[in-house]
Amino acid sequence: MEIFADFLAHIENPQHRARTEEVLAWVTKNFPNLMPKIAWHQPMFTDHGTFIIGFSVARRHLAVAPERAGIIYFSDIIVRAGYDHTKQLVRIQWDRPVDFSLLGQMIEFNIADKADCSTFWRK
Repeated sequence: MEIFADFLAHIENPQHRARTEEVLAWVTKNFPNLMPKIAWHQPMFTDHGTFIIGFSVARRHLAVAPERAGIIYFSDIIVRAGYDHTKQLVRIQWDRPVDFSLLGQMIEFNIADKADCSTFWRK
């Protein structure tokens, strides 16, 4: 988690900082084989050099980016969980609980789907 310390320190709202830290710690603990890193000023996790999941902080939500393939695959589940999404990210409003089961499924999907991927992003 030390790699994310500077990123977290710049989140002004203490509740948003705590929520973001909780999510990053959860990913680190539950997926210890993933490599945590900061890229494009955002925390993310990679596997064998390929992007698995990333996060960003906005005024009204924590954004989760599982790439477009993950959004398409989980679109119905994302909506049923009460989250809004775009083509590239899921918005978890700060006042909504994090569905860690869904987050784990998105990560597992990307790990399996990108097992043979040799590029950072899907082509």
